Amino acid sequence: MSSARPPGLPLVDAMTPAVLVPAGPVTKDQVTGLCDDVRALLEGPGAGVVVCDVGGLGPPGLGAVDLLARLQLTARRCGGRIRLRDPDPALCALLALVGLRFEVEGQPEQREPALGVEEVVETGDPPV
Repeated sequence: MSSARPPGLPLVDAMTPAVLVPAGPVTKDQVTGLCDDVRALLEGPGAGVVVCDVGGLGPPGLGAVDLLARLQLTARRCGGRIRLRDPDPALCALLALVGLRFEVEGQPEQREPALGVEEVVETGDPPV
């Protein structure tokens, strides 16, 4: 029995999400194409998350907020979501200011404690 994969077929890890890398300040004309890219990436089997690497997006501003809001809307309509990679802290603050919440790589999900954190219980505490 041979375990070698057929030539020409890429090895795909089903647990690795697709990555979208918008570069530089994105124009309004490019937003539609990037939304189409998100839609195409989410059509794959097991695809529920698209990682958006925003490190090269440029200075945070309303253009970046508009882009990310549209990408998130497109992903939600396709049954998925956007996860940010390498966001500038100012971009995170701006997104929070306008009420947009994104999962960020390397941060624990909401309502989940960070790994390695344990709750301390005092011996005199009543049970909850």
